[in-house]
Parts: sequence; C-alpha cells; structure tokens
Amino acid sequence: MSILSTSDSLICFRDVTIGFRDGSGIKNVVHKLNAQIQPGEVLSIVGESGSGKSVTSLASMGLLPSATAVISNGSITLKSAHLPIHDASNENWYDIRGNEIAMIFQDPMSSLNPSIRVGEQVVEMMAQHELHDNYASRKQHALKLFQEVDIPEEEAAFNKFPHEMSGGQKQRVMIAMALAGSPRLLIADEPTTALDVSVQKSVLDLFKKIISQRDLGLIFISHDLDVVKHISDKLIVMYRGEIVEEGDADSIYTNPSHPYTKGLFACKPPKKSRPYPLLTVSDLMNERRVNQIELPKSNSSSVVLSVKNLSHAFVTKRSILGKTKATYQALDKIDFELFERETLGLVGESGCGKSTLGKVISGLISPDAGELLFNGKALDVSNNQVHRKAVQMIFQDPFSALNPRLTVGKSLVEVMKKHLSIHSEECNNEAKNLLQEVGLSRDDFDRYPHSFSGGQRQRIVIARTLAMNPEIVICDESVSALDVSVQAQILNLLNRLKQERGLTFIFISHDLGVVRYMSDRIMVMQKGRIVEIGDADEMIDQPKETYTKHLVSASF
Repeated sequence: MSILSTSDSLICFRDVTIGFRDGSGIKNVVHKLNAQIQPGEVLSIVGESGSGKSVTSLASMGLLPSATAVISNGSITLKSAHLPIHDASNENWYDIRGNEIAMIFQDPMSSLNPSIRVGEQVVEMMAQHELHDNYASRKQHALKLFQEVDIPEEEAAFNKFPHEMSGGQKQRVMIAMALAGSPRLLIADEPTTALDVSVQKSVLDLFKKIISQRDLGLIFISHDLDVVKHISDKLIVMYRGEIVEEGDADSIYTNPSHPYTKGLFACKPPKKSRPYPLLTVSDLMNERRVNQIELPKSNSSSVVLSVKNLSHAFVTKRSILGKTKATYQALDKIDFELFERETLGLVGESGCGKSTLGKVISGLISPDAGELLFNGKALDVSNNQVHRKAVQMIFQDPFSALNPRLTVGKSLVEVMKKHLSIHSEECNNEAKNLLQEVGLSRDDFDRYPHSFSGGQRQRIVIARTLAMNPEIVICDESVSALDVSVQAQILNLLNRLKQERGLTFIFISHDLGVVRYMSDRIMVMQKGRIVEIGDADEMIDQPKETYTKHLVSASF
C-alpha cells in the first residue's frame, strides 16, 4: 500500500528492497518500500537508527556504495527525469543530482569545506553543474539564494568561512546550495538534529516557506517525532526496514495504531510528570509491564559547588606578532550555587556559554577571573588530580570521546591508573564492574568502540566518568544525538546512578522537554550571562524573562 497514487507524484518507490552484500550473500535492510510524494507536500520518514530511512534517502540520490549495495527488487522513478533512477548511469546522475533532486545532510560543518568561503562553495557547485554563464552571474544568484533562505547581510556572509557562521546559518547555506539548481524534490536527512530549539524552529519555518514559494516536494527524515510534527503532511514510520504505519501526519499523531509508533511516542519524557523509568520501544513491542514511580525532587540545602564571579573570554583575533586584538566574552561574571544530589538543567542557544561553563567547572578550561568552591573549599583548576576526582564530564559524541585504538577496558583502566592508586589486576576487575553497572557485560572489556552502538558507546563514556568516583557530573548534550528509545535508556541510567551513587548533575541540553524531566532547577544563559534560574516546572510553565519565554515557545 502506498500513501499516494496520483500520476503527478515527483518520485515513486514501488516495492523497493535494498540490501548489502557480505560474505554470506545479500542482507536486506529495506523491504518492499512503497511511497510517493507530490509537489508542495512534505513526506516525513521516522524511525530509529537501523530502520532504513537514511538508506532509502541515499538510494534516492544514487549515493549507496555500488560495490556492496544492491536494489534487489522494485523501482525508484523520478518523474522530472523521465527515467527510473534505481539503475541510472553515472552520466544520468550528473544531470539528476542538484538539478532534479537535491539533498541536505545532517551536519553542515562536515558538508562544507572549512578552507573555502561559503559563497565560493555555492558558486563552485553552480559551475560544476554549468548553471549560469559566468562567475558574476553565479555570484549574483548565490546572493539571491542567501536572501531567500534568510541569511542576514548576504554580501558579508558570502565572504565568510564556515567557522565564522552559527550552526543555523551554516544549515541555511546548505539549503541555498541545494536550491541552486532549482530541483523539484528536496531530501533533508536529520537537518535539525544538532540545532538549538529556536534555530531548529526557524529552519523548519524556512522549509515551509520554500516549499510554498517553489512548489517543491520534501522528504524529511528524522528520529524526532516532535520535529516532524511541525512540518509533515504525510508520515511514514519505519521499523527494521519495513513500513509499519503510514498516512496523514495528524491522524498518526492523534491515534497511532502500531506498537512501534506508540513506543516512539511513549519514550519521550512527558511534559507534566517525571515517571521513572521511562518506557522504551522494546517495552511496548514486547508488551512488557513496567512499574513506574514519580521521580522525587531534590530538596537539599547543602551547597556542593559555589561559582563566584566566573569570567572567561576567547581570543578571536591576533596581530602578526601574536598580540590580542579582539576577544569574545563567553562567560561574564557567573554566580550560582549547586546543591548536593540535585540536577541543575542548563539551557540557552549556541554561543550562550553553557558548554564553556561546563568545561571551566570540569577543569578543561582555566577561567580568567572568579573562583570555584567545592564543599566550601577553593577548587584549584590547575590541580588535575583533585579536580578530576571532584568533577567529571560526559560529552555529546561518545565515539569522538573514546580512543578507537584502545579496547573499552583499556580506556577505563587507563583513567584509573593515571588518577587513582590502584594495581593493574584491581583496575581490570573494577573496570568490568563499571561496565556491568552501566548495563553492559563484563565480557565487553576486550571489545573496541567501533563494535558498539551509539547508545552502548555512551554507556562506556558514563562508565569512564564513574571510574573517578566523582561527586559532580556534567552532561554536555549527552543524549541529543540519540534515538528516542536509546535516549530514554540513557536517561534512566543517569537517574539510577544519581540515586545509587548520590551524584549531583549539571545537565546541559537544547531540548527543554528532556531538561524539564531531568532537572530539579533550570538555569537559562544568554550571551555569557545568567538570565534566569529557578524551579524546573515554574521556569517552563511560568517563565519570567523574555528570553526564557522565547525558548519555551520555540520548544513547546
């Protein structure tokens, strides 16, 4: 069954089966996919990692590796190209990509060349596709595209390098590049995952505007049901390569029928309560009964960390002789207290200073001014041995945080040997205990990071954090890149460890729903300063400051 059956669809998937060759034959990862999309429509494909949604989008662009990938059944037909594209030649693809169909990837920083100005990259793309007659006309068209995608001061933006632009602006450059060839169909693969809520909303609004003005079709791929809710006309839910539910987006949101779809909704932290543990997809799929309790709020008045007058600036420009010519004030006289066994949520847009604050507190960056008091005593950020035992940090990308050449066991043992006075054999046993504590197996000790899933790697990073037996743990966007079910598992783990070990958390995230669920209090930052701090529920339900109201309205 397909969503649409009209003859004017831009692209048509008919019984598409996609697989990959391995030593034993072909392993299919997409099974008999049927879908169509019309001009002016948004078809969203949702599902967890491994569901087949990104493989489907890559097949639509002819980007699957020809040596291993095979479309073993069915067809993909692009109407504007007047040919089936599932077996198009390289010459055909040269005409199709950019001109008929274009793709916007998840991470614009990885897609843009860091050594070339963004405007020149758009011009270069037009030159490769022989669009417009000369450099001057291509530049003029690039500037018009920058205006269309709402990049401010387009002349100045044209000459910027990618690192000089915010995440939202870089994503807008990628959208402008995708529009340069005037395609009829866009594919956006997780284009807002790494963006703050307000930037995310502005990018979604931009997609809506472009679709309306250009009468495009958009295939929007995401694992976040809250995101696709704001943009979708039609919705496909994929699970293990198959469509398990499809139809009108509003109908599916109102009354999901398949257990997997229900599971995706149930994994998200609710807005008005704090049930523990959060349900996972497997709970719903297996009809597992889960006894939940309401997470108690911390009411401790014992201060474990005092941050006083903390400031830090980054040098943004130096003279030829290395003299500082310009700085960016990332932290500006930050003052707050962190109470024992509480979770303090830290929110704000990119560049507000929240990650810098986390790194200063964890000792990764030395402050320019101010002091940290740990249990009433000054914490010397230059004394790594003491600092690491007091404060540890969990980073956003667990794969980057782990050495790919070390087994996970060695990664844990290395930490304990460097900072703790423990013998090798004792270290090995403690590392295995830690792996077991975070929900992995003692047998995982000798495996390498690449052999684990994203959620499992995050558990390994948490185990490494616990190896120092810290009192304060800073979670810096530690669940933002995870699927909703895996995210629920990690949040459950963090809450369990908090109760069992008596930990205190600083939880940094751009997802206010997750922050509200996890936090006792929330602190809002803007331009290096604290805007507002208070009880988590009150901050979301009755924000006082204009900036906080802006964040809440963009998120909820």
